[in-house]
Amino acid sequence: QVQVVESGGGLVQAGGSLRLSCAASGRTFSSFVMGWFRQAPGKEREFVARITWGGGSTSYADAVKGRFTITRDNAKNTVYLQMNSLKVEDTHVYYCANRSIDARTYDSWGQGTPVTVSS
Repeated sequence: QVQVVESGGGLVQAGGSLRLSCAASGRTFSSFVMGWFRQAPGKEREFVARITWGGGSTSYADAVKGRFTITRDNAKNTVYLQMNSLKVEDTHVYYCANRSIDARTYDSWGQGTPVTVSS
């Protein structure tokens, strides 16, 4: 399985920006999909964004469209989540995950990186 590790979380003021990184171990494949999810205490984990390694196709949750951008650097086996215009409600632990493009579920998850947005 592909192993992923998130980093880049921290404390930021509302309206500010933050960039998260997700490093995948070994070589990734064009058939893989990388996704970002987030979870707050007492809440279900929710989808944020995803990107395909091969074609770079992206998808976003409505709550983050226009504010967050997911990108990837295939040579570095790394995906990024650029978060702009951050809101207090963006405060979550953010997780990176990997799956096959033919699968419906993600089978490799990182430990998460916390993001706190202050008012």
